[in-house]
Amino acid sequence: MFEYEVLQSYNELEMMVYNYITEHKDEVKFMTIRELAEAVHVSTSTIVRFCKKTGCDGYSEFKVQFKLFLKEEKEKRIKQTKDNCIDEIMYFLHTVTSNEYEASINEVTQVIREAKQLIFIGIGTSGILGKYGARYFSNLGKYSQYIEDPYYPIGADMESTVVIALSESGETQQTLKLAERFKRHNCKLFSITNGSSCTLAKMSDYHLAYFVARHMVHEEYNITTQVPVIYLLETIGRRLG
Repeated sequence: MFEYEVLQSYNELEMMVYNYITEHKDEVKFMTIRELAEAVHVSTSTIVRFCKKTGCDGYSEFKVQFKLFLKEEKEKRIKQTKDNCIDEIMYFLHTVTSNEYEASINEVTQVIREAKQLIFIGIGTSGILGKYGARYFSNLGKYSQYIEDPYYPIGADMESTVVIALSESGETQQTLKLAERFKRHNCKLFSITNGSSCTLAKMSDYHLAYFVARHMVHEEYNITTQVPVIYLLETIGRRLG
């Protein structure tokens, strides 16, 4: 129901509707369009546009299709005895088979191929993946390094450099600050985030999103799966090789 092309078509307000619906599945089944609009703090016209982009004529049809979607998902979970993380990864792998996603990967691969050097940036878990990405691409013969210091000195323009910014939320201030500084020095910015409506995605020259459920422990520690990030980095790297 929520294919990659559909998620990519949502604007910021429509993505808010999507996030609310996925986080309040049981409640939404019984909500009127006005109740949903008030809960998300958007207009009813935004809900209607969301429904049409999702492939439904209106909110009534969306509720019917959404209930069927939830029923199918429940049946899949009953049959699937493995960890829920498997479902998320399988869903991601399904989205990357689309022609649009494939074209985006090929475009980014070509940009990286033409760059003289790569710089990975990210904080926390994304920083660890940045270190991995820098080593992985260096192993392939593409000079790469990882920088986590938001105050790292940049002394000259770097037109032939591609900065690869990793951030699950796309809103990490240290990463945004460093990305902005590199852009001011004429670097091309490529980002990988969990969603397409975040700040980092909007400021990037090239962007790939992976759309998986976000998981937090004690509302503080992010344990969202990062398998899609590794998959994208290695896919691009292998195509370079």
